[in-house]
Amino acid sequence: MTSYCEYPTPSSPLASRAGPRQWAGLAVLALPTLLLGLDVTLLYLAFPALAADLKPDSAQALWIMDIYGFFISGFLITMGTLGDRIGRRKLLMLGAAGFALASLLAAFASTATQLIVARALLGFTGAALMPSTLALISNLFREPSQRALAIGIWATMFALGMAAGPLVGGVLLDHFWWGSAFLVALPVVAVLWLCAPWLLPEYRDESSGRLDPGSVALSLLALLPLIYGVKHFARHGLDWQGGIALLIGALGLLLFIKRQRRLADPLLDLSLFRGRSFTAALLILLVGLMGVGGAMLLVTQYLQLVSGLSPRVAGAWMGPPALAMLVAAISAPLLTRRFPVGRVVTGALLFSVLGYLMLAWVDAEARTIQVVSGFALIYLGLGAIAALGTDLVVAAAPTGKAGSAASLSETVQELGVALGVAILGSLSGSLYRICAAEQLGALSTAVNESLWQAVSVADQLPAGVLEQAREIFTQSLNLTALITAVGIGLLAMVPVITLRGGH
Repeated sequence: MTSYCEYPTPSSPLASRAGPRQWAGLAVLALPTLLLGLDVTLLYLAFPALAADLKPDSAQALWIMDIYGFFISGFLITMGTLGDRIGRRKLLMLGAAGFALASLLAAFASTATQLIVARALLGFTGAALMPSTLALISNLFREPSQRALAIGIWATMFALGMAAGPLVGGVLLDHFWWGSAFLVALPVVAVLWLCAPWLLPEYRDESSGRLDPGSVALSLLALLPLIYGVKHFARHGLDWQGGIALLIGALGLLLFIKRQRRLADPLLDLSLFRGRSFTAALLILLVGLMGVGGAMLLVTQYLQLVSGLSPRVAGAWMGPPALAMLVAAISAPLLTRRFPVGRVVTGALLFSVLGYLMLAWVDAEARTIQVVSGFALIYLGLGAIAALGTDLVVAAAPTGKAGSAASLSETVQELGVALGVAILGSLSGSLYRICAAEQLGALSTAVNESLWQAVSVADQLPAGVLEQAREIFTQSLNLTALITAVGIGLLAMVPVITLRGGH
């Protein structure tokens, strides 16, 4: 691989240790990583205000929330391969500029459809940022222990962004309109464009093969219909429309796998999945982040729609979970020096199980402390997974395939959050609609559809109906959290069996 920069070559004895300039470069790379984490969760607290303004239906509401993560997941591997060819720094800066423009479109969207399109563009351009940052970290830090620390900081910044999203969103919504949540990207991109040419090396691989457009198309043909089918089944049950979507996605996946096996330079190296530890690490990231994504959506809705907190106050209540995540992110890598990594990950997941169980027993009487405490335990588990996840995947991959493994790690984490919003959000919504139809009858279409729609027409409802709707929402949250606790409990067995060694 050829590096186009003024940095010392790795053959130099002094080049293995990073200096102040490299650490300053890491600070620059932390900016887009933090921004991407922010954008995953920033919209959660803004959503009630957004919904009141744009009035999306239930399907549009879910697409607004999760299409960002879907598009990032769909294009991550493609963008990583593209960066090898045109230059990682160049792709990072182009992606950042596109992300800023898409943020402007989202901020001033006047319809739900416009916002969905803007969120899709945010996902597409965001996919150019994540693999570029991680690849450049590998270029900046040659010495293994420093590189591991830098990757840990990188992962922690993404987790910090996810935790800070509700806090930042709450402050902005207390003073500005909902679109202001998207404008956070503009100063971050401005700083990146000013500093990147001075602190980041350019890096591209002259020996890499050409980008295969057929593989890109097949990856999207596999991913997008499968996701649509899952969402459709969660909302409407088994019917021909969802079935056809799943069949198309399955066919696209088979064709994609077949094409990768016969290409000299595949978009995705399938031989990575032969390692049991590698596959297990990806599974832990995927399922663990699915639970967190769904819990974040439901908890932020509970705080505003059930507890009746303002966006600013609800955002402030998310501070303790954010602190718990940071503590876990810092302490988990240190614990792996004394205990096997499998035990550390299992312990973190068990803390998350306890958090989901606390959510499963909350009631509708504004038990804010119980909800926040449960979510803090969930975030404690997330902090450990976010800090160790990328290192787990890269360490489990064969030598020479760490870059491809890192791209897969990013893809799985983004997909996990998006699927959590789609599947658990749809499950909770379906449970709400079923219970509302049984308990409230045909009283109001808005009330029977979702709690946020019921709140938007609260002044038109008979006395006591909104309280009933809040109770029904809480019951749906309870059952969804209980199902998630069972799933994460089963997941906690995986690292003990497959990740027995330490770092």
